[in-house]
Amino acid sequence: MGVRVSDVLDLDVMKEAVVHTGQKDLAHKLIEWISVIEVPVENFVRKHEFVLTTGMGCEEDPALFRSFVEDVIQSGATALTVSTGRYVSNIPRDVLELATTHNFPLIEVPWKTRFSNVIHDVLQTINEQNEQKRQKAENLRQTLTNSVLNGSSLEELMDLLYEATGIPVAISDDEKNIRANCDFDSTVIEALNDEGDILVERLEKPDVPLAEHPLYHHLDQYNVDGKMCYELTIFSNNKKQGYLLFMPEKPAELNWFTMHALEHGLTACALYFLTENAVEMTEIRLKDNFVLQLAKDGTPLDAKMLSKGELLGYDLALPYACLVGDFRVVEEDDPTWDDAQDQPGRSSLHSLNYYVQKEVTHASQQLERKTMSSFDEGEVIIFLEIEENGYQETVNHFLDMVERRLHDQLAHVYFAWGVGLHNQGLQSFYESYHEARTALDIHTEEHGFGERTFFEETKVNRLLMNVASNDSLIKMVQETIEPLIEYDRRRQTDLIHTFMTYQKYKGNVSQTARALNLHRQSLLYRLRNIENLTGLTLVEADDSFLLELSVRLWLLKQFK
Repeated sequence: MGVRVSDVLDLDVMKEAVVHTGQKDLAHKLIEWISVIEVPVENFVRKHEFVLTTGMGCEEDPALFRSFVEDVIQSGATALTVSTGRYVSNIPRDVLELATTHNFPLIEVPWKTRFSNVIHDVLQTINEQNEQKRQKAENLRQTLTNSVLNGSSLEELMDLLYEATGIPVAISDDEKNIRANCDFDSTVIEALNDEGDILVERLEKPDVPLAEHPLYHHLDQYNVDGKMCYELTIFSNNKKQGYLLFMPEKPAELNWFTMHALEHGLTACALYFLTENAVEMTEIRLKDNFVLQLAKDGTPLDAKMLSKGELLGYDLALPYACLVGDFRVVEEDDPTWDDAQDQPGRSSLHSLNYYVQKEVTHASQQLERKTMSSFDEGEVIIFLEIEENGYQETVNHFLDMVERRLHDQLAHVYFAWGVGLHNQGLQSFYESYHEARTALDIHTEEHGFGERTFFEETKVNRLLMNVASNDSLIKMVQETIEPLIEYDRRRQTDLIHTFMTYQKYKGNVSQTARALNLHRQSLLYRLRNIENLTGLTLVEADDSFLLELSVRLWLLKQFK
């Protein structure tokens, strides 16, 4: 902070002052302090100081006086005022030429001008103007903070900052997408985003006149095709939220007030993003709870629920299929563990929720389908808008998009899905969810992860689940399948899976061998092994049916 030389020269105490050199920059040069210095200068003068001298000690030595003036200039002082009449009668020509060469203001006052009066009036002016600037900065801080609290947009915040500083400003999010722009050069934004062929050079040390300002250590400066751009990172809630960009015409514009204004702007932006995040989290929480209520509470789909859904942006009158997903994370001894370690969100349900929700939103936008989703302790629940005729194709297309993009980010996570559709009655969402959950449970019990099961495809399994409580039937199952179970356990084989694959392909040996990636003779050896262990003949329809029934019941029973 400080006052201009021209402001000091307007004071009554300086009315008899004569400016000999440096006249053209008097309105721009700032004075932050005032002092009286005589020979020698050494390190007693600091930058932006208004120096007063009588020239004492130089009266008999013009060369010493010239050296004294040169030292004052080299110290970074703003101006030198010489009291003439006792020690210095007239300012020598070579001294005036020296000051002119450096465009340095050299001022003469008569001997009768009291330095004590000059010091008093200059310090009073500096203090008054500094207080005005402090108050102006404080008013800007309050205005920006109140604007955020009153719901102003980022564009409105940037307008306030631009109005206060006169410097073009812009706000981007953490992915460098511009959220607000006030007179900022769009070509510079494109270059910073690595768009186009414009060369961008990052300066190691930002060029600003106030390097001692705390904000200096957080500045990044870029040379974009000859244009200087500064950048400050916006943090809130221990997370990088975006960037504050500004482009002064020259570094000198980044004075005390401007740096404080930018600091207040940075704080206001951090508060804005914090508020925005809080609103988003509240909305997500409300939506999560609403979807869970639809799926698990059996709340009737009455006018109240329809109205509540509408407030959250959901149209409950549309037909929806319910998709329920469970996931499995690769363990350390899994062959894919090394790849999984570098993937984000590997130990956090919260992170997984974020990625799933993100891809659900992307897929729904691409397919132009409405979705409602929630994430409940590792269970993903999605209601997807469908057309009832041929809805399976829509569901598969949707899940293909979600899983493909998720796998790129979370290679260690595998999903299994159950799908239900029950579009009639006041509890259609509740019924759809339970159908999907049932389909998923049946699927994972038999096959593990990585596939999808539609509820209408589980009729046989649901029938088996109803009869699986019969003790005599269970005993028969155990007697039939126990030799296979024991053999698989001892030999680390999978005869049960071999048999179910054989049944899937209706006894076609060639298709079964291809599906199991086995040589035909190896498959035949396994099938003979199954017959020997169970005492059943697989080409006999009754024996084949009994063994398949036993395997299915055993698989269902395993997970009860």
